[in-house]
Amino acid sequence: MSEMSRQIPVAKPVLDELEVEAVRRVVLSGWVTQGPEVAAFEKEFAEFVGASHACAVSNCTTALHLALKAVGVSAGDEVITVSHSFIATANAIRYCGALPAFIDIEAGGYNMNPDLIEAAITPRTKAILCVHQLGMPCDLRRIVEIGRCHSIPVIEDAACAAGSEILGEGQWQRIGRPHGDIACFSFHPRKVVTTGDGGMLTTASDEYDQKFRLWRQHGMSIPDTVRHGSKQVIYEDYPELGYNYRMTDLQAAIGREQLKRLPGLVTRRREVARQYTDRLSGIPGLTTPVEPDWSRSNWQSYCVALPDWIDQRETMQTLLDRGISTRRGIMNIHLEQAYSDKATHRAATSLARSVEAQQGSVILPLYAQMTDFDVVLVVEELLSIPAFAEPTALRAI
Repeated sequence: MSEMSRQIPVAKPVLDELEVEAVRRVVLSGWVTQGPEVAAFEKEFAEFVGASHACAVSNCTTALHLALKAVGVSAGDEVITVSHSFIATANAIRYCGALPAFIDIEAGGYNMNPDLIEAAITPRTKAILCVHQLGMPCDLRRIVEIGRCHSIPVIEDAACAAGSEILGEGQWQRIGRPHGDIACFSFHPRKVVTTGDGGMLTTASDEYDQKFRLWRQHGMSIPDTVRHGSKQVIYEDYPELGYNYRMTDLQAAIGREQLKRLPGLVTRRREVARQYTDRLSGIPGLTTPVEPDWSRSNWQSYCVALPDWIDQRETMQTLLDRGISTRRGIMNIHLEQAYSDKATHRAATSLARSVEAQQGSVILPLYAQMTDFDVVLVVEELLSIPAFAEPTALRAI
């Protein structure tokens, strides 16, 4: 690829004049903080995923914090989760004073291995926090079944999974319905839909939803919209500790436009993923992601496991030198300095698969604006790396 060739980022949000006009409308309205646009976005998002309630917050980390707090996670408790996730998954647990109990991921995938959950349960276990990694749904049916059997709430870290689906009760159901007790979404720019930053909690529980709405606004008993719209003087009070976790109307206005785009964005992303799989399947030593027959990913990211004789960093640097951005495999939280002290977590199982996935996989570019030519170019540049062409006999030397 020449210096004048097109640069291919690893991700790219879809934003245009529709979002600009939405923000303009809100700016001119004079109400830019949490207000009517947030309420409308919540209603539309709940309808989209099939949830009874949706509560917008500032980001997915704050959503996870509120979800864990709502189910009663507190100091001294443990939450079963994966190390193979963005650090926010475990950080939210520690915000509650609890510890993450890490279990390994499944063979051939990047999600929690349900077979390891029951052995990790202790009297201190207060919740299961599963992750729909890279937009690929985890095995919710089994995870929720285990949680219910042991009376343990299940929270879904659905940061990457807006638009993903699972097969349940004979029909396709969107992640966020929710299938566990609470699902938490991210609207960061690397996600399929974005509000710049932002998050959403969905639940079927009236009680949880009321708690989210109280806590996200400093524990204020009366929302701003009610106070400002009242013909009588109203004094709010603060019955308990809350947080400043609100989404603004500026963000929500963008989110409403993004939500309209979501079905089309997912359709295109699925087509790009299919093209990658078609072109990369059968390459010796290289493993493409597998979509179980009960799931439909939104393909927030496309991650391939490299042959064990190919260096991850060298591969990424070579592609970057050729104008193609990639990312390493999903991080492992227990390997980060913030979790180097064993007092910060418990490794409930071996985490060997998690470590192998981080060190041996690469996330390829995937976004809705990618052309078929872009996909061909990425694949050709990847496979042109000399290590892919080395004779098998030489690899063993």
